[in-house]
Amino acid sequence: MFKIITDNGSDLPVSFLKEKDIDCIFLSTILDGEVINGKDKQLPAEEFYKMLSEGAKPTTSQVNPEDAKEYFEEHINDADEFLFIGISSGLSGTVGSVKIGAEEIMEKYPDKKIEVVDSLTGSLGEGLLVWYAAKLRDEGKSFEETAKWCKENAKNCLLAITVDNLFDLWRGGRVSRGSAVLGTLASIKPFIIVDNDGTLKVTKKIKGRKKSLGYLVDFLEEKMGTRKAENEQMVMVCHGNVPEDAAYVEQLIRERLGFKNIMISNAGPMIGTHTGASLVIIAFLGDKRD
Repeated sequence: MFKIITDNGSDLPVSFLKEKDIDCIFLSTILDGEVINGKDKQLPAEEFYKMLSEGAKPTTSQVNPEDAKEYFEEHINDADEFLFIGISSGLSGTVGSVKIGAEEIMEKYPDKKIEVVDSLTGSLGEGLLVWYAAKLRDEGKSFEETAKWCKENAKNCLLAITVDNLFDLWRGGRVSRGSAVLGTLASIKPFIIVDNDGTLKVTKKIKGRKKSLGYLVDFLEEKMGTRKAENEQMVMVCHGNVPEDAAYVEQLIRERLGFKNIMISNAGPMIGTHTGASLVIIAFLGDKRD
């Protein structure tokens, strides 16, 4: 059986990764020159967001080719085939680094196969692609079939994003300070998607938190298209440190659309550094992003 690997930008619960025997390569979160979340140390989400609330200003660092080579060297005997699904190349250089590392490893071990898939999304959008890869593997699909499906369907993994605190986006480098000030004064909440290039794009500005959360579900209903009829459709809801808002969105999805397979997860330090605690995301399989 082939090995599935992702990175911590996917925000999948540790329990799911363990259950499905999925490995994780870590991008690092750094504070005052010290790695506070990474390969050798995983910081609980609650502790991380507490640090943010107290004024911490962390940064993140992508995986480099040496990190990737080190991972594959350590795990080379785990399988003959490895499928890595990573955070969008439009958000991080990690996928490019893993490709470089993988090529060097395959030269050294010509009997091994490593396929690198650019998810062209992040957080649970990336996680959703990993979930389907695990589902296909468990159904008996081959390494080649699963990798092909993931590449063909990456742009069908849609992400709908909103935040309540625009200053978190400003600190994460995603909006200007002026936009954060004006938006806060007007109680404006941005609606953000990941486009076909795998980059973040503000497509709508909504007045009020409840309306912005409701619009996530509106977008889900609108963009699922023909995928809505697929069996065992999975919808994922991710939040920073606002479980009550995630629960509200989950309730709307169940009541309005009737979906039963809903995964709730926290955005970890890697994503949370750039979005803050008020982040809420829906990830789902749809017909197209734009």
